[in-house]
Amino acid sequence: MAPEPRRDESGFLANYDPRDYDPVAVTVDVVALTIRDGALHALLVRRGNAPYEGMWALPGGFVQAGGPLQGTGAEDLPDAAVRELAEETGLSAKGGALGRVHLEQLGTYGSPGRDPRMRVISVAYLAFAPELPDPEAGGDAADAAWAPVDALGLSDSGDQRPGTTRRLAFDHARILSDGLERARGKLEYTPLATAFCGGEFTIPDLRSVYEAVWGEELHAGNFHRKVLSVPGFVESTGATSDRGGRRGGPRPRLYRAGDARLLHPALLRPSREEEIR
Repeated sequence: MAPEPRRDESGFLANYDPRDYDPVAVTVDVVALTIRDGALHALLVRRGNAPYEGMWALPGGFVQAGGPLQGTGAEDLPDAAVRELAEETGLSAKGGALGRVHLEQLGTYGSPGRDPRMRVISVAYLAFAPELPDPEAGGDAADAAWAPVDALGLSDSGDQRPGTTRRLAFDHARILSDGLERARGKLEYTPLATAFCGGEFTIPDLRSVYEAVWGEELHAGNFHRKVLSVPGFVESTGATSDRGGRRGGPRPRLYRAGDARLLHPALLRPSREEEIR
């Protein structure tokens, strides 16, 4: 919590007029990711109002500043991100879906002209969760949907390739690209992939998460060996899956997330391993 103003500052604050400065607004945008039908999906909303009415965008909106000098009703940035995610998609009403979401700050975006209304600074958040339900549009969103990331035509430069039918408003293509790269990188060095799984999972289940997020096919045997060689990454439950193994093999063992916060050694993407070599 911020310290109280000093007594000798009371006169300054009483006469302070924010209108003496150029207006700047603060928004939050959320890159929400989940895996559906074996593919990585991002949550998008169709804008119901101008600017960019009818275009798709990331869930988000203006931070509630509250009364004079940030009084009653002011909200912190993470609270604003959760509120916007709930208001524009209805996820909070879906069996406590938002309670299972991993939320972290992604970055800040403030290029002049990124919003045609005024100077707007956006603080973006990255959200992960397994098996999130279908969203329901709310707030000022006309529609909400999970979109396969591969269908959004994102380029390495943060733009969308020509011919992409679902165009993103503002600079949300760049924010989404940054969120995807953050997610892919975090899977290399942290156990965040387990957040896409249920409480218990098999090594093939975990491998499918890596393949979906990285967009690369992984060698089953090598992946299995690497996962079990990382201390604290996963721990065995002592049970086996009800499903039989592929090609009639034995039922795979069940694991749960371990207590590791960082993976050492890291699990690098195959393309990154080639770069390092």
